[in-house]
Amino acid sequence: MRIFLVLPVVWALAHERFGLALFISLIAGISDGIDGFLAKHFHWQSRLGSILDPIADKILLVASFSTLAFMGLLPLWLLWLVLARDLIIVCGGLLYHYTIGHFELTPLWSSKINTVMQIFLVLLVIVNQQWVANLDKLLEYTIFFVMLSVVYSGVEYMVIWGNKAWKQKTKP
Repeated sequence: MRIFLVLPVVWALAHERFGLALFISLIAGISDGIDGFLAKHFHWQSRLGSILDPIADKILLVASFSTLAFMGLLPLWLLWLVLARDLIIVCGGLLYHYTIGHFELTPLWSSKINTVMQIFLVLLVIVNQQWVANLDKLLEYTIFFVMLSVVYSGVEYMVIWGNKAWKQKTKP
């Protein structure tokens, strides 16, 4: 469902309907929570679900980030940094899969913190545009901490998966 909400969120942001964008994002967040609860509670977890769930989250977040950056409400360099991190993780995972073997990409805590920071930043930009102006200092600090979390989690993925790859390749 979250994948289908991406276009309405982008449309609402692009047309400066920030309240609507926030409402649609809230629906997406609630559906994510319900989906996760039901999957765990009733043991409805599947490989497909474990792949689609983070993809849906990432598409919605990247689309929101991109829209806000192209509107000039987020720095473009931060968007490129976020995209570069995600691309490095995906390419690293594919490289590992095709050169070493199957793996389960489990999210690291630094990645979860990064995602929360990015979501908080998007919500903060929306709140700043719609209801509470002059959150400039808080936005600056949040952008800084998002940048730090993007870099840290990206490096952590590279180190952990690089070490796993090295150990697999050098195993007798």
